[in-house]
Order: sequence, then C-alpha cells, then structure tokens
Amino acid sequence: MKILQVINSLATGGAEKLILDTIPLYIQQGIEVDVLLLWDNDCMFTKELEKLNCSKIYILKKSSNYKDIYKLSHVFKIAKILKKYDLVHVHLFPAQYFVVLANMLNRNRAKLLFTEHNTTNKRIQNKLFKPIERFIYKRYTKLICISDEIKNIYSQYLKNQIGKLIVIQNGVSIETIINAKPYKKTVLNANCLENDIVLLQVAAFRPQKDQLTLIKAMEYLPPNCKLFLVGDGVNRKKCETYVNQENLNNKVCFLGQRSDIPRLLKSVDIIVLSSHYEGLSLSSIEGMSAGVPFVASEVPGLKEIVGNYGVLFQEGDQQDLADKINQLLMNEAHYLEIATSCLERAKEFDINIMVHRHIELYTKVYEA
Repeated sequence: MKILQVINSLATGGAEKLILDTIPLYIQQGIEVDVLLLWDNDCMFTKELEKLNCSKIYILKKSSNYKDIYKLSHVFKIAKILKKYDLVHVHLFPAQYFVVLANMLNRNRAKLLFTEHNTTNKRIQNKLFKPIERFIYKRYTKLICISDEIKNIYSQYLKNQIGKLIVIQNGVSIETIINAKPYKKTVLNANCLENDIVLLQVAAFRPQKDQLTLIKAMEYLPPNCKLFLVGDGVNRKKCETYVNQENLNNKVCFLGQRSDIPRLLKSVDIIVLSSHYEGLSLSSIEGMSAGVPFVASEVPGLKEIVGNYGVLFQEGDQQDLADKINQLLMNEAHYLEIATSCLERAKEFDINIMVHRHIELYTKVYEA
C-alpha cells in the first residue's frame, strides 16, 4: 500500500505541522508515505522533513510567490505522480480541487481521502460554489472531519454524502512538549527579565487568526508583561505597523518562524490563541500541553476544546482578553487550576491515537 499526502505547502500552519509530525510515525508502522507540495519557498517544515530523510517529497513549484499554488498547470503534474500511488490523502484548498481533476485524467485510478480542517471557508459561504463543491467532494472515498462540529456542518452541506463523513481528531506529540527544556527568559529576548510575565501566541499571520486583538490587549496589562508572536504571513506587516505606531516595541516581539516550538511553549507564563475560527486547533492542544494556562477566543473550533478547561474570551475584545489574563496573574490558585486542567485535556489528543486511526482507515479503504 503506497500512500501520497498532498498539501499546498509546508509553510507555517496546523495542517502543515501535522504532515511533518505524522510522516515519521507512519513510516515506523511500516506504511510507505510520500508527500506532494504544490509550492515551496525553502519553508521551515519542508527543511525539517527533508532532514528526516524518511519519505520522497515532490515540489511542483519553487518560488517566492505563494500564489503560485493556484497554477492550474499543477493538475497535469499531479496526474503523472498519482499513477504511482494506491491512496492519496489530501489537505486544504486548492490541492483539494487539483487532485480530483488530476485523478479524473487518470480515469480515477487512485482512491482519494480528504481531511476537512476548518469549520468554514469562503466557498462554503458562497452558494454559487455549492454545485462545484458537491462535485469535488463526491470524488473522495472518505471525508475526514477533525471534530464533531465539522462533521455536523458538512452533514448539512453535503446531505447526499453523509455516509462518507468520519471523525478522526488531530493530535500532537504531547510527550515532546511535556519533556521540552525551557529557555531562560533573558535568552528569549534581550529586553526580558526573569521576573517578567511572558505571553506567547503560535500561529501564522493569516486572516483567520487575530493577533491584532492580542497586541491591543497588551495596553491593558502590567508593564512587566511581554508578548512573543511566533509565525509569519500576510497580516504580520499590519501587526508590526500597529506596534510601531502605538510604541509597544518594548512589550511585543515578533519571533518569525521557529522550529523550537516545544521549548518556547515551556518557557512562558501564559499561552494565547486569538482567532476568528478554527477546525481542531493543533496550536491550542500544543499550548494546553505546556503546563501553563491557555487562553483562547470563544469561537468555533476553540470553545469545544478549551471550554471548561482553559480560559475563553470574547472574539475581538481586547479588554475582555486583558481582564482574563489579569485574573490569572492576580490569583495563583486560579492560575494553577487552569494550568493543570489544560494539561489533562491535552492528553486526550495524543498524536499516536490519530495515526492509529488513520492507518486503520487506509487499510480499510485500500482493501475495499
């Protein structure tokens, strides 16, 4: 059984990180898995996967322009590669569309699986796309939803394809984070003191995320609170401009893409994920594994994971976010209770559980 994982790129993101983390685990279980990327620009996760030297990596386009992932010519290149594989597991749009078209050119020789990572997107919100979407989804043997909420949404959206929908929750390497060695705060940033309170958000600067609300919340927090933002993307410049305009440079630090996320998570006092919506957020599970309080927007994909364990704040409300953080800082018992609760919740999403369920699905579909 030869499996190909297809994704737009291995730039920073939850689905992208999942590819990096799971490929070695599949190989350890004797499953032959390779990766196809529509685009790459020396992305950090691509380099990390290349270092592991455990699978073949196809890159259709190397350039500095991320929009190159949308080149329709990718379809013909994908078609040639698909002929070598029995199962193709696809993540994200436009790879979702391109693989279907490529497989049709090959007379549907490969069996296709697709993972739906988010609760919403622009296509599901546009009625004009519905016939196209139903056509595309129909070409997949199974549609993997990473949460019950996503399954419920797509059960309504794809009413005649409900039988294809299954739930396999994403996971993270909990032990890697628990056992990570923390940095000293003075090592994290030259402006940091060991008694500073350090907040951290790990997320790509995409429209889906909401780093700006977190930055604005810093204006309502004590002077010794510092914020580190890990990630890159189209909205980073906007956030940097705001920090400069409001003279927050001494409180907010942009760390860019990092490969040492577990150590960073273990080095801070509070982890935040300010977002507009999520699927099943790997960043939230990783953050909850760190043994400190996790604070998140009360939005789909986060409230189901974080609610009753971590702390939720009103989406886009910097004052509410600051108030929730201040409550943690002023009440040690509350702080410790939330930290412990988050860690116990995170253990429910160990990556090995997810890999085992995927392998079971691959085998079932392959043998059908």
